[in-house]
Amino acid sequence: MEVLPGYPLSAILEAFWTTIQLTVYSGVGALVLGTVLAAMRLAPVPMLNWLGTTYVNVVRNTPLTLIILFCSFGLAQTMGITLVDPNSPTSIEDSNFRLAVLGLSVYTAAFVCETVRSGVNTVPLGQAEAARSLGLTFSQNLRLILLPQAFRAVIMPLGSVLIALTKNTTIAAAIGVAEAALLMKEMIENTAAILTVGSIFALGFVVLTLPTGLFFSWLGKRLAVAR
Repeated sequence: MEVLPGYPLSAILEAFWTTIQLTVYSGVGALVLGTVLAAMRLAPVPMLNWLGTTYVNVVRNTPLTLIILFCSFGLAQTMGITLVDPNSPTSIEDSNFRLAVLGLSVYTAAFVCETVRSGVNTVPLGQAEAARSLGLTFSQNLRLILLPQAFRAVIMPLGSVLIALTKNTTIAAAIGVAEAALLMKEMIENTAAILTVGSIFALGFVVLTLPTGLFFSWLGKRLAVAR
């Protein structure tokens, strides 16, 4: 079945599958790195606190396009860091994809960090003080008391970050990752059907993001911490 001449439905589905993969891999990476950054910003060690704060302020104020291009041209072409086996027949495509995941993870982690940190701030101070009085270290306090409650408090904001990440994956087209935005650009150039192509891909992103928002909204209400 061809949606437009020369472009079967399978090609569009494959492009959106790449978008989904970018979102999932980058989301996991951002969640891990963002949680570490949040711990650094909350740590009683001034150096860790400063490093976490500096990272968040620098990355949040840097355009995502610049970060993606740095991963491609700075890491891959200048420093030779490709994250793939150079002898692989798909090394270029794999390298572009993994570098895009790296860039998206690094960028999104700054927003995850602030979201998690705001969740930690919702935990009553008395709980942290009680944990310290029981002899728990900072890491134990964070792992057993603060983070479990913080994540439950910020499920919906984290969903918003994930939705923003899904839309930000379109930037990966700048380094040749074959996701939805790159195919859309190619289809517009070859068919000149701007409104048709735009409507198709707009609908595709709505299908990806709307259920995500509804799911995180339901999950946030279900797991909300009673105060």
